[in-house]
Amino acid sequence: PTQSRFRAIRACLRYAGVSADQIDHIVVNCTEDSMNYTAMMTSLREYSKPFRSGRARVAELVSNAVGVNVEGRIRFCEHHLAHAWSAFIPSGFDRSLILSIDGEGDGLSGMVLVGDKGEFKTIKKYPGQGHSLGQFYTGMIRFLGYTRFEEYKVMGLAPYGDPKPLSDLFSTFYELLPDGEYQLHNWGRILKEVQKIGLHPLRKGDELSQIHKDFAASLQDHLERIVFHMLRHFQALTGERRLCLAGGVIHNCVLNGKILYSGLFDEVFAQPLAHDAGGALGAAMAVYHEESKNPVKPNRMSHVFWGLPVGEDLEIKECLKSWGSLIEIEQHADIATRAAELMADGSVLGWIQGRSEFGPRSLGNRSILADPRPLENKTRINAMVKKREGYRPFAPSVAEEHASDYFELSETCSSYPFMIMVLKVKEAKRELLGAITHVDGTARVHTVSKETNPRYWDLLTAFGKITGVPMVLNTSFNNNAEPIVDSVDEAVTCFLTTDIDYLVVGDFLVRRKAGGLPKQVTDDLVLSLRPSRKLVRRLSSSGETINQLESTMSRYFGGKPIAVSNEAFEVLLRQDGSKTLNQLCREAAIESSEALMGELIQLWEKRAIVILPVRKTPNPLSINHDQEYELSEIS
Repeated sequence: PTQSRFRAIRACLRYAGVSADQIDHIVVNCTEDSMNYTAMMTSLREYSKPFRSGRARVAELVSNAVGVNVEGRIRFCEHHLAHAWSAFIPSGFDRSLILSIDGEGDGLSGMVLVGDKGEFKTIKKYPGQGHSLGQFYTGMIRFLGYTRFEEYKVMGLAPYGDPKPLSDLFSTFYELLPDGEYQLHNWGRILKEVQKIGLHPLRKGDELSQIHKDFAASLQDHLERIVFHMLRHFQALTGERRLCLAGGVIHNCVLNGKILYSGLFDEVFAQPLAHDAGGALGAAMAVYHEESKNPVKPNRMSHVFWGLPVGEDLEIKECLKSWGSLIEIEQHADIATRAAELMADGSVLGWIQGRSEFGPRSLGNRSILADPRPLENKTRINAMVKKREGYRPFAPSVAEEHASDYFELSETCSSYPFMIMVLKVKEAKRELLGAITHVDGTARVHTVSKETNPRYWDLLTAFGKITGVPMVLNTSFNNNAEPIVDSVDEAVTCFLTTDIDYLVVGDFLVRRKAGGLPKQVTDDLVLSLRPSRKLVRRLSSSGETINQLESTMSRYFGGKPIAVSNEAFEVLLRQDGSKTLNQLCREAAIESSEALMGELIQLWEKRAIVILPVRKTPNPLSINHDQEYELSEIS
């Protein structure tokens, strides 16, 4: 995980054209006391190493990443204050109430503040113990077979249930107290109450019964009750009519939509990077505000297209041409209209344009797109690429000026550019928009402005001219084993290893060549391991040899070990990112076979390995691990 962060830091500096010597401050979104506590706990585990303070540990890590000593540049920002900065400044509000709620940071699970032109007044701090709504929600979803970072799945499941049958049960899990206070009961007491109704925890893959759907519905309902208890009190106390939201719990888009509709506030801004990525942004804002002669002023954030660019036409063309044994490409002067025609004819597209999105949502630059009308498109896209739970909804992207034709918008807000609010689909439009209307008649709406994303807006407009509906189904461009694609190579990889009909990159339309993926290993494809995987060979207790590709990442992100055959293991053992598949087979004295190639393609589909075309000269758009690739470990 540390090496991945190093690569990310270096990539950001390179793209910004900033050297390590030009960095004034490195900010951590927690207090120094919290970092010292973490350092102490680490030191107790690493008892053979000398103790180092939190500041020293951070300085060493970042210094290793950027290649220069940064010890004197480390700063700290209180966790929930960082969240507050991340929401208030991008809201554009001069003044507002601010609510930050998450699992825990600096020993707190929440904070209520009032922001006023870059100054903050703290109204309330909620401790972690007995108050963490993030930990409460994460703990409860374990009864449904889910774990941390899968909360969004349960949010999608909740509308299939009825909160009423289990409402009395959930009411025993907490108490609402005066002055916006509440108390969550301890986990032991909650377990005893759940046992009384005979609900047993599910395991992944178990069939969901109605009681489990009702459990999800009641969990969502009672989370909302607690948050509204807080908001009603602090709105009345402060009189503020604007609200900013941040912290991991604010990724609950259903909650955000209900706050918007409640009438408690005239305007609501939810930071689309509500989790700790937004906290990093807020921490940087806070220190910049402190140090700058020109303090940060609230300025409405209109987009999050801050990632790497897809490249210029010539670069894109050269990158795509290198895949020529597997794909065909066409360049179009009006790619938006051509793509709209294909979708109107029933095709599903991979769509990659411009700079990638910062954050967890694909907002029209790294997206899979389809017609939002046919109900069967939900099932079709799940089958062809996403391989996810069938109950989870897909979101719509709609031309901003037409959003009110299809969705019930707030009277004070017509722009929803971040897919962070669930809104009601107008009842008269629900049957028409079968692919994006959830079972409860809602959708996670993404409005698209001509000013902020002109090419995507052109696509929506062109689709509207053909179908009468200026909207598309939009889901993130990735399969179920990878993060959202970023580069051209990653887009081609996802396209080739799924059943997406067409790929659009810049002005280019991409088709598969007849014959599909190769049946035998070849001399025009190069193989390497992903940096997040390592080769492991060990003996079982019975003396059997076990070959696996295992994760180098945390248990939340790395995925399960993948068994590999002896033949594939020997081939992978010899990879260095430059040898072709045939070269590797020859070096391993392994006979090329359809079975071996099939196994390697399956590993590619699971994103455990990287397969790229042979390139005589490096392409700037190709996957590049910055020459920092660490050879796989054999343990």
